[in-house]
Amino acid sequence: MKHFPIFMALEGRRVVLSGGGEAALAKLRLLMKTEARLTVFAPAPAPEIEAWAEEGRLTLERRAMAPGDTTCAVLFYAADEDDAEDARTAAIARADGAIVNIVDNLEDSQFITPAIVDRDPVTVAIGTEGAAPVLARAIKADLEARLPATLGTLARIGKGFRKAVEVLPFGRRRRDFWSDYYFNAGPRAMDDGGEGAVKDTLQTLLTKHENADTPEGHIAFVGAGPGDPELLTLKARKALDTADVVIHDRLVTKDILELARREAVLIDAGKEGFGPSMSQEEISRLIVEHGLQGAQVVRLKGGDPTVFGRLDEEIDAVDAAGLSWHVVPGITAASASVAAIGQSLTKRERNSSVRYLTGHDMKGFADHDWKALARTGEVAAIYMGKKSARFIQGRLIMHGADRATPVTVVENASRPDQRVLSTTLERLPQDLTDAGLTGPALTFYGLAPRAAQAEISKFEQELA
Repeated sequence: MKHFPIFMALEGRRVVLSGGGEAALAKLRLLMKTEARLTVFAPAPAPEIEAWAEEGRLTLERRAMAPGDTTCAVLFYAADEDDAEDARTAAIARADGAIVNIVDNLEDSQFITPAIVDRDPVTVAIGTEGAAPVLARAIKADLEARLPATLGTLARIGKGFRKAVEVLPFGRRRRDFWSDYYFNAGPRAMDDGGEGAVKDTLQTLLTKHENADTPEGHIAFVGAGPGDPELLTLKARKALDTADVVIHDRLVTKDILELARREAVLIDAGKEGFGPSMSQEEISRLIVEHGLQGAQVVRLKGGDPTVFGRLDEEIDAVDAAGLSWHVVPGITAASASVAAIGQSLTKRERNSSVRYLTGHDMKGFADHDWKALARTGEVAAIYMGKKSARFIQGRLIMHGADRATPVTVVENASRPDQRVLSTTLERLPQDLTDAGLTGPALTFYGLAPRAAQAEISKFEQELA
């Protein structure tokens, strides 16, 4: 992020613009929505600028800008649409201490003006670092269509009522009140009777929430999927939007954690295979502790919480504490990884079943039916299997598996840094070592990437 988005207070502060043409008009139409003191320098101003000056909406100086003209200005816009003149006025403004924007010159500007959706006092700013103005305008148009025109009025009335709402405890009780106001009671009152009805509704709504029972804690066991935020389910997004506490594991990406409410408490309960980790008992204790305090808790697990996620142990702890819960499934790593290599987990005349194994929990790992898995055409999805690759190889070969059986390892499935390693059972341990995979990986026994699979089939036909 090269430009940090902020909302600057301009009430009563000086903003200066040099220019009198189309570029100046575009900026002034936006700036006149603020409460800044506007000064424009233009030897030949557009008629609109002259009219605004006559109306007292800005101060117009019908001359070129000179040193000292930006004294005490907080912002300056160079909008003369002439490179040499823009550079001259920008240098003056910088010397006077103003922050400078040169229209259509991103590299020499100290700030940029975003596309804005105006529902005053609700303002949405959209920026693309100057990379895609067309995209910013498209997003603005979409938001303009989605946000009702009355939203600003509701926000303005609500702002005046904030002090009264402090009778509600900070946190969930207060959030529930405002959610009820903005998304239910407020819009209904506005439709029924306008601003007067909204003001009456606020006091009735506050009394209702004051007398409401203290909300009980609830636990949502949510699957975060393989890492791509766009693969989150709508229910998962909704759970993150309402969470007071998010207890997440190490496989949950930063991009997904960014979707949680900014006020939510984030707790890293990462469990790392064969390394330091928080105990399962401690994780369960944290879930219960926050739930008993009345929090909406999201236990956020990479992939799907029902696949090698120790979900039953955590649900047992929540049940024992008398707390309510629900499960939001996610896309498991096997589904994301098999999509990455263009294959399916099952295929007619190849395999009608697939085994899900974990290489992390080595206790009892040797008891798998390796003889059945070693048969031709069998497929297995092995989670957390990098460090147990040599053990898996040995067991399968010992039970008669073909050393040339394809094996594919997918690291960071669905993420920008996804990598695919195509190998064979015989070469698996060495190729894994050589590849130096460091991220979470899923191993497919019996599957090759589609392109490689096509080459194998072609080779087999040539031998026939």
